[in-house]
Amino acid sequence: MDDLEEEFPAAKSPSKKPHEPVAFDVYSENGEHPPQRWRTGGQTLSSFTGSVAGKDLEAEREMEGSMEWKDRIDKWKTKQEKRGNKLNPDDSDDDDDKNDDEYMLLAEARQPLWRKVPIPSSQINPYRIVIVLRLVVLCFFLKFRITTPATDAVPLWLASVVCELWFALSWILDQLPKWAPVTRETYLDRLALRYDREGEACRLAPIDFFVSTVDPLKEPPLITANTVLSILAADYPVDRTSCYVSDDGASMLLFDTLSETAEFARRWVPFCKKFAVEPRAPEFYFSQKMDYLKDKVQPTFVKERRAMKREYEEFKVRVNALVAKAQKKPEEGWVMQDGTPWPGNNTRDHPGMIQVYLGTQGALDVEGHELPRLVYVSREKRPGYDHHKKAGAMNALVRVSAVLTNAPFILNLDCDHYVNNSKAVREAMCFLMDPQLGRKLCYVQFPQRFDGIDSHDRYANRNVVFFDINMKGLDGIQGPVYVGTGCVFNRQALYGYDPPRPEKRPKMTCDCWPSWCCCCCCFGGGKQRRGKKDKSKGGGADSGDEPRRGLLGFYRKRSGKKDKLGGKKGGGLGKKHPRAFELEEIEEGLEGYEELERSSLMSQKSFEKRFGQSPVFIASTLVEDGGLPQGAAADPASLIKEAIHVISCGYEEKTEWGKEIGWIYGSVTEDILTGFKMHCRGWKSVYCTPARAAFKGSAPINLSDRLHQVLRWALGSVEIFMSRHCPLWYAYGGRLKWLERFAYTNTIVYPFTSIPLLAYCTIPAVCLLTGKFIIPTLNNLASIWFIALFLSIIATGVLELRWSGVSIEDWWRNEQFWVIGGVSAHLFAVFQGLLKVLGGVDTNFTVTSKAAADETDAFGELYLFKWTTLLVPPTTLIIINMVGIVAGVSDAVNNGYGSWGPLFGKLFFSFWVIVHLYPFLKGLMGRQNRTPTIVVLWSILLASIFSLVWVRIDPFIPKAKGPILKPCGVEC
Repeated sequence: MDDLEEEFPAAKSPSKKPHEPVAFDVYSENGEHPPQRWRTGGQTLSSFTGSVAGKDLEAEREMEGSMEWKDRIDKWKTKQEKRGNKLNPDDSDDDDDKNDDEYMLLAEARQPLWRKVPIPSSQINPYRIVIVLRLVVLCFFLKFRITTPATDAVPLWLASVVCELWFALSWILDQLPKWAPVTRETYLDRLALRYDREGEACRLAPIDFFVSTVDPLKEPPLITANTVLSILAADYPVDRTSCYVSDDGASMLLFDTLSETAEFARRWVPFCKKFAVEPRAPEFYFSQKMDYLKDKVQPTFVKERRAMKREYEEFKVRVNALVAKAQKKPEEGWVMQDGTPWPGNNTRDHPGMIQVYLGTQGALDVEGHELPRLVYVSREKRPGYDHHKKAGAMNALVRVSAVLTNAPFILNLDCDHYVNNSKAVREAMCFLMDPQLGRKLCYVQFPQRFDGIDSHDRYANRNVVFFDINMKGLDGIQGPVYVGTGCVFNRQALYGYDPPRPEKRPKMTCDCWPSWCCCCCCFGGGKQRRGKKDKSKGGGADSGDEPRRGLLGFYRKRSGKKDKLGGKKGGGLGKKHPRAFELEEIEEGLEGYEELERSSLMSQKSFEKRFGQSPVFIASTLVEDGGLPQGAAADPASLIKEAIHVISCGYEEKTEWGKEIGWIYGSVTEDILTGFKMHCRGWKSVYCTPARAAFKGSAPINLSDRLHQVLRWALGSVEIFMSRHCPLWYAYGGRLKWLERFAYTNTIVYPFTSIPLLAYCTIPAVCLLTGKFIIPTLNNLASIWFIALFLSIIATGVLELRWSGVSIEDWWRNEQFWVIGGVSAHLFAVFQGLLKVLGGVDTNFTVTSKAAADETDAFGELYLFKWTTLLVPPTTLIIINMVGIVAGVSDAVNNGYGSWGPLFGKLFFSFWVIVHLYPFLKGLMGRQNRTPTIVVLWSILLASIFSLVWVRIDPFIPKAKGPILKPCGVEC
């Protein structure tokens, strides 16, 4: 390590692969070199860590470190002189200054690309103390509730205790994963110095973008076009960027829109990169309300911006014309410009389609520069096949991209999530290209941020509590969950491989003892030797990473190059069928090789059972650092044919796609399931929160659409709970950490909280109507536990807001919508999920749109009402609690002063329910405070039925025992 020429790959040394491990020295946060630590024997201990200590070093040690650094530079200069690289004595001063600047840049590049920023102890320690105290208080409170029944209202008391026990369990599952939250900080300048230095070949890893869409009439093509434009204009090397758009609706409208988008990108991309504008989605750039001249110094900026805005408006008109044309489909179907019928006229029965718009020869921008590749993909669909919705579409993109570009990393976005930060990919690369951490990461998740939401966020659309509190807590354990968009994947993790494990040192055995002595030791050694032998056998699809690595090693040994895959001579693709290598040729070459190599190659046959019948795709999975196998790009036409083959509807049959590979099937929330499987294998994930939001999207802001969105999420959780992948019993032999398991358990059991929540919101109204209460008369000790519990709840919330930076308004909106969604969408999801899993009945709640009162302003959709059955339970709760309040107050007025004391406790709980449901009530009233008649009728009907049944049963009136006494009619 004393030789700086070998230490710095940029200083006259061959460039290394982006993922090749490099040794790095640790630097302090201020950029100074700390004193070296010495091993026995005088060797310098150089290591790389993601977290840099934040404590300042003493002045003397800093002085020693700087002196040692100068000594190392002098030694390097001496070696260069001995090798004949002597400096010119006339220019020695200039060269010294130049070399010193170069050394400083190289030293900066050697520093970590990221660091972990723990929460200050002054904020996190009180938070943890309050959590422990709250847990203790909760135990004593539950003990009091269980041991002190309300004798005059036993059914109400029993129901309330069961609900409180469930709430306590739910709180523990939610709270424990937030024990050690962290935030992370990246250093983009160091990434550029290490992998993208000016004047040198760029060594940043390639990346494939995935954009998924289904119905262009429900998902406006203009929004999808803006997402694609923001990707093409991202601040990343164009030769290392590819964008794949999945059209699961086989729409000619989207096909034509992408053609227009590709043409407009030839002018939009150079404009963005020339003036460094943000964001790079034109719709949102031109509509933002800010001073667009800030930090702009080029004299031509204003003129070119006006011209570009005019170009974009013309582009919008052309897209709008396409949308208007698509509203009326001709009877004979759509016809393309060359006169041939559109293959996707039948959206449920059509062949696979692939169109490459950009990235080919001649596809340059107006300034003559190359543009990123843009590919349109519509997978084949035939009747009788289960296409698995979004998860199946994403797996099709994985295979197509592997055949065409095979970037080692994949970033998936929904069609309405555009790139808001052009450096977002570089932010992710600070983790994924880290020599130590990157090899263990399955994905880097970014938080979701949204545009177009009202300032008060009435229905908690921003979901700030989840993204800024829960996800940071998970980042301190094994990593955040995958939320479906804004995530950069490691392609090898999607292929179902295990993360690399550190090699364990062999056990020390003594050869001086006979073999029949020390049975335990000898047995252990034999077991170890047998383990090595078994490991050499490969095992095909079930052997994890070993067959893949063995196969790669074999080809590297034969070819003498790192990744030369292909038949006997590494010869690439054939003319008739695009094969990277033939299995028959591999078998012919088995003779003369060791058993390890032969067994690894024989396991190649099992790859087809695992990945499908595509030699090109199988070959691409063996290239760990990405890129096509050597020779694969020689025949692009054959690659397109192979790409069409891997998106056929029968390709996944009898393979592990959707089971162990790619996006996992079995739930409408495939994102949770996919991330869970990766964490079970031992992969880690990272939560990246740059100062400028990486991606932004749109969210449903009216009440009905928001509830249906929550219904879909909750339904997916119920499906996972009823499947074999339930975190309660799945993968206990894996490497999933316990706190991470608690977090995943909470994500799939939270819909079941709706049942006790509905009962708990009904109990206050019942107490007011009957005059009973769930809590008997309190003594002093019981009052202390009640007060302590409420204070601990308040303290936990305050301290949580303190370390997370979440505002109290966002926290309160989250609490309100937890109740609103719990008694509506979550409740329906539980019953719908049970019917779907147990009875095979797939029930869908459709939304019928009605005219909005006024949609001319920015938030007109907020007041748009859409009838849905999800609105009935919350409305019924509001009505019966209001009726209960009126009945309780009337009873207290009639009975006198003594009945007001017990009434306050009942009124408190009833007001608690109404206050939490207030945003729902406000959404029902709309702009003109008019509630739809159908909602009022259904709610009054249910409330009346409930009241009449309750009066008829009347369970709290004591029943008379003994003989029935009747008046005799005689005056005694």
